[in-house]
Amino acid sequence: MRRRIFLMRHGSVDYFDADGRPLESTTVALNEVGRAQADAAGSLLADQGVRFDLAVTSGLPRTTETARRVLAVCGQSDVPRENQPALAEILGGDMDSIPADVREEAFTRVFLTSGDVESLRYLGGESIGEMLDRVFPAFDALLARQDWDCLLLVLHGGINRALLSRALTGRRAFLGRFEQAPACINIVDVGVRDMIVRATNLAPTQWLHGQDRRTSMEKFYAQYVPQRSQT
Repeated sequence: MRRRIFLMRHGSVDYFDADGRPLESTTVALNEVGRAQADAAGSLLADQGVRFDLAVTSGLPRTTETARRVLAVCGQSDVPRENQPALAEILGGDMDSIPADVREEAFTRVFLTSGDVESLRYLGGESIGEMLDRVFPAFDALLARQDWDCLLLVLHGGINRALLSRALTGRRAFLGRFEQAPACINIVDVGVRDMIVRATNLAPTQWLHGQDRRTSMEKFYAQYVPQRSQT
């Protein structure tokens, strides 16, 4: 019998202020839209009778708040919760230091490239390979545990892509073209020798993704551009 992971991305947050200046990404919390998204995910899981044994987040506020709201709406606030800092989002560098003529590519390339991507750096910061080096051992440790049958795992867009790539290929890989909407739900069943991907990018507040055809990183870049255009 396979165990089940409900792998979520955190709800929507504001990474930039009204002038396009970056906020500290390790401290941002859910915005009003993000809170509604997390609550909607919780309602869906509650309606389906999902019962969790354990909830794990990266420990960053946007993941802990999402998990807390999901569990509260599900009536499962007593479910044990843990933070795994090794599963925090891929780390960017100093955006202002990126030359203007390659800045848009720096925002979007990592999550649009396939093939040999481990040397690519996210916004001049951590590379894909460095991120995989810390994420996969932490994930393997979770899989080795016997204290859960149904796991709520609330993480980040880049980290979710890595875990979904691993589940699909059965090896170390990073398929960047998995879009991950805020508060989306992915379903992965874990067997003794395999993982089965049941669903990806289920977004309870926009099932058909009709509100926007841009990727998350393209939207982030558009928020950053106004302030940059003034310099």
